[in-house]
Amino acid sequence: MSRTIMELRNVSKVYPMGEVRITALDRADLRIPEGAFASISGPSGAGKSTMLHLIGLLDNPTSGDVLLRGRNIKGMGDKEKALFRKQNIGFVFQFFNLVPTLSALENVVLSRMFDRDKRVSKARELLDLVGMEHRMDHLPTELSGGERQRVAIARALINDPPIILADEPTGNLDSETSMEILDLFRALNNRGKTVIIVTHERDIARYTSMRIRMRDGKVVREKR
Repeated sequence: MSRTIMELRNVSKVYPMGEVRITALDRADLRIPEGAFASISGPSGAGKSTMLHLIGLLDNPTSGDVLLRGRNIKGMGDKEKALFRKQNIGFVFQFFNLVPTLSALENVVLSRMFDRDKRVSKARELLDLVGMEHRMDHLPTELSGGERQRVAIARALINDPPIILADEPTGNLDSETSMEILDLFRALNNRGKTVIIVTHERDIARYTSMRIRMRDGKVVREKR
């Protein structure tokens, strides 16, 4: 049996909005095994983004427990969470979040924790892995949407994290490019990475081997 890499136990997240309290997550339970290729899907307002923020150590639950690699985030201070996040989680975003004045290579180098020579060597290796070795000196404005997303994936891998969280990674891409990016995520999963894709698109969710469906702040279905 695979070890659990990520777990939510009876987790709720409530946001106060003046006199109103908005429940974004409602006593959610979830277990994701190490090495999973998973999707979290559901309509707008289902709680997907809140779930992503919690498992990405970007927010804290109102109640319940979030465990990552056996660690409960309740016991972590801000600095400890930031270091844990950098060592364990790579983020890929819908809008790429690349620095427009930096080349593809420089965007990847920017996130590396170690000395510059090692950063450049590792960045070149990763750009080669994602098929961008011939475009590494180009600015983001000189790249297509799919190419920018490949650079963003390389950036997410620079610290060799065991977990990749992708937030609507195909949302700005055409269907053919979307499949290329999904194939790349599958290849990373085959290399041992736990990959979790947050999406509102059922076709994207069907591509993954573990499918988590959310509605009204609850996990309503898990399929493996």
